[in-house]
Amino acid sequence: MTVTAEREKALLESVPTGLLIDGEWRDASSGKTFDVKDPATGKVIASLQDANSDDAMAAFEAAVAAQADWARTPAQERADILRRAYDLINERAEDFALLMTLEMGKPLAEARGEVVYGNGFLRWFSEEATRHYGRTMIMPDGKLRMQVHHKPVGPSLLITPWNFPLAMATRKVGPAVAAGCTMVLKAAKLTPLTTQLFAQVMLEAGLPKGVLNVVSGSSASAISGPILEDPRLRKVSFTGSTPVGVRLMQDAAKNVLRSSMELGGNAPLIVFEDADMDKAVDGAFAAKLRNMGEACTAANRFLVHESVAEEFTRRFVERLEALKPLRGTDPESTLGPIVDEGARDDIHALIEEAVAAGGEILTGGHKIEGDGYFYAPTALKVGKDNPILKKEIFGPVAPIVTFSTEEEAIQMANDTEYGLASYVFTEDNARMHRVTEQIDFGIVGYNVGVVSNPAAPFGGVKQSGLGREGGAEGIAEYTTVQYIGIEDPFAGR
Repeated sequence: MTVTAEREKALLESVPTGLLIDGEWRDASSGKTFDVKDPATGKVIASLQDANSDDAMAAFEAAVAAQADWARTPAQERADILRRAYDLINERAEDFALLMTLEMGKPLAEARGEVVYGNGFLRWFSEEATRHYGRTMIMPDGKLRMQVHHKPVGPSLLITPWNFPLAMATRKVGPAVAAGCTMVLKAAKLTPLTTQLFAQVMLEAGLPKGVLNVVSGSSASAISGPILEDPRLRKVSFTGSTPVGVRLMQDAAKNVLRSSMELGGNAPLIVFEDADMDKAVDGAFAAKLRNMGEACTAANRFLVHESVAEEFTRRFVERLEALKPLRGTDPESTLGPIVDEGARDDIHALIEEAVAAGGEILTGGHKIEGDGYFYAPTALKVGKDNPILKKEIFGPVAPIVTFSTEEEAIQMANDTEYGLASYVFTEDNARMHRVTEQIDFGIVGYNVGVVSNPAAPFGGVKQSGLGREGGAEGIAEYTTVQYIGIEDPFAGR
């Protein structure tokens, strides 16, 4: 389907550009705005109200005021709101997909996939809202009855990244709504438009005023700083870089906040000598090129057994060279731009460093001239000590390195401070179990390159963060456990 300029203009004009505070869209108190650009053209496509500290605290006051009533709202009502929002997003799926393409750059086909994935969190947590079980039992000594139940943790600060504008919002808002928590949501300044539209849908679905407040702006610290200082805040959930996550955890420690941190990654993709090569190449392509490689789960280090390295590399490079880097609205596009010029420069600098250290460019390795921030899909042959293997690339760049033994592959996979996603390709089930038991990652894809799913617990270990999003574990991150000891009337009889 061809997307016309008129269609783009009409969609952008329909998106709220204000701050959502206590159920109303407002102007920023400073009167300032910030711009959002299309990374495929470098042109400004919208200007949003630029929140400052006063706006952030007004949003937080609204969340605090709404918390008590929202916590008492029956779980079924919360579930019904999430389900209505799910249905509304389905009805506007093409709007959400196009909006993500315009502000983030991904091809429309990928954006449509994110709508399905991201909206799935609303459906999943609409169902989990009514199934968050407690338990009761007589104590072993027979003197008390124990009752355990889960209470909403309270007002929460949610901070989302730019790379998956819908999914990162629904993955946090969905469980918060289900658990009975009110929220202040800060979207990334590079891609806030999808969040704005999502918030409007939540209001249309019947979410009471003050439960979800959205304040975005050019200064992240101006928004998060004063809220984190307030002792009434009870939770912070952040997705982004490890250095920023560490600073947020330091701030959160002052008030002992419940914290969920989904941070950086440096995913290994291991191809053993017995791997099905069709599966391995397909999986590697998906794990690397999804979202132009701008994902914390992206395969970052391709560890390939020396006996199959030549075939794998040849076939993988062919797939890269067949990609068409075009604006995401073009029906022929199979690779979108990098999110902004600075990010593209960072990618190029990593490649230059890798080449200086002995790496060999097999394809790509250069910026694409013209409008926007496109980068040629790249594969490099590198040695085990190449510095690029230590870095999170966040782009369409695949460093390939060989190994000789299973033990060596495991050692190489674990040679990182990160521990989010990993991928293993082998036809030997026993080997799969041996390897997954020994690699230090919160997520493992076995003969697949994409494993994210709303029903699964998403999160990592080590410098990749703490807590889990999605799955049955996701709602638990927004609750506290309360134990009540009850006198047993039959004790001693």
